Parts: sequence; structure tokens; C-alpha cells
Amino acid sequence: MPRWYLIPVRVLVVTFLITLLSFALSLLLGILGLVVKSRLQWMHPNLPLAYRQVALPVAAMAAGVVLITSTILEIRAYRQTKALARIARCSR
Repeated sequence: MPRWYLIPVRVLVVTFLITLLSFALSLLLGILGLVVKSRLQWMHPNLPLAYRQVALPVAAMAAGVVLITSTILEIRAYRQTKALARIARCSR
């Protein structure tokens, strides 16, 4: 039988991991973009902007999307597993 109290745990773990991954990837791309821009303009790069204006907003948006999506998917999987367990129990 599926357990409903594991749904929030799985949702939060998936949300945390994907948010962390999106933060790291957007930070890398933000740093690369700032370095390229600063080289083209012959200036020193201001790398804290990569944290504040690129990585943090992208990670926040990704966290919201992943939280909603993983919640929907986990509830759907729970209901399907519950229905299949009920069918298997009745067919014995």
C-alpha cells in the first residue's frame, strides 16, 4: 500500500535538488556571460551581479515550477498506485 506521508518528503527532496542544480547552472552561465561582456567592453567583470541578477531569480522560478510540477506528479502516482493496489487486493 502506498503511504501518503511520503509525498511531501519526495516533493521537497526533488525540489531542493533541481533548484540547486538550476542555481549552479545559471550561475555558471551568468559568470560566463558577464566575463564575455566585460571582455568586449574592456572592463573588469562585476561577478556578484551573476548571483543577484541571474542565478537567484532563475533558481527561484525553477523552484516554484518544480514544486508545483512534482506535487502534481507525486499525487497522481500515489492515486494510481493506490488504485492498482486496491485492484490487486480484490482480484485475489
